[in-house]
Amino acid sequence: MKRIYLLMVGVYLLSLSGAEEGLNFPTYDGKDRVVSLSEKNLKQMLKRYDLLCLYYHEPVSSDKVSQKQFQLKEIVLELVAQVLEHKNIGFVMVDSRKEAKLAKRLDYKAFQEAAEHFQPYIKFFATFDKAVAKKLSLKMNEVGFYEPFMDEPNVIPNKPYTEEELVEFVKEHQRPTLRRLRPEDMFETWEDDLNGIHIVAFAEKSDPDGYEFLEILKQVARDNTDNPDLSILWIDPDDFPLLVAYWEKTFKIDLFKPQIGVVNVTDADSIWMEIPDDDDLPTAEELEDWIEDVLSGKINTEDDDNEDEDDD
Repeated sequence: MKRIYLLMVGVYLLSLSGAEEGLNFPTYDGKDRVVSLSEKNLKQMLKRYDLLCLYYHEPVSSDKVSQKQFQLKEIVLELVAQVLEHKNIGFVMVDSRKEAKLAKRLDYKAFQEAAEHFQPYIKFFATFDKAVAKKLSLKMNEVGFYEPFMDEPNVIPNKPYTEEELVEFVKEHQRPTLRRLRPEDMFETWEDDLNGIHIVAFAEKSDPDGYEFLEILKQVARDNTDNPDLSILWIDPDDFPLLVAYWEKTFKIDLFKPQIGVVNVTDADSIWMEIPDDDDLPTAEELEDWIEDVLSGKINTEDDDNEDEDDD
């Protein structure tokens, strides 16, 4: 199976080459191996190599600094191509201006520019491997949008796409049905609430009960992925060891067992589903019923305030 991949220039590949020859670092032998890809030689290059790595670049400016920087990149590519030649791996370059027709055929630029709008929070991947595309049920120049924990993608319609169309689609669908709170983007995620609330689930993936509860959450999310009003925020306490005591005190819950509740983002007021025993976790159906009550307003954080007033 002939394959072509988009290349993100990786000098780290050079470090892999020394394994066969001890600690000797390879030196460039001066032979030209990297080819400028065009419409005319595309099929020829695909037939020649088992794996073809593509370096897509903007036109190089005429100033000396830009020319020098590009030459250095070429040398790096040539050295990598030399090291990997025995594995029948080829390297090619595409100039976006000189080969505009080919670049459009490869249909990568709009995808690349759309990706820049959402980094590092949403990851974009491209494949030119037919086997991988078939496994993902993707057609030529098609983009699939995968929600976390979902088995099937939401295929973006109306290809070929413009950058604006891709950005608009991702913005419309970027709030997942089930998402994991991560330390690197916890503030952005917390601010992305629905009508001032979050449905929050605490579950330790490494704990048997937590793992089972997470699987139930995944099932509920998959069954309700078309509901734009549903977004569950999963927090693994192991990811935030310094916040466990704070959350337990603030929400008045025990995080040594799975929990799911509604949290008001403005005052941290909350109400939690009653899970009497770890051995008797709610079923997916019971969880869906509880979530429906939350979304309808039947269960809300004010209910907990009323109970506290009655206790007083």
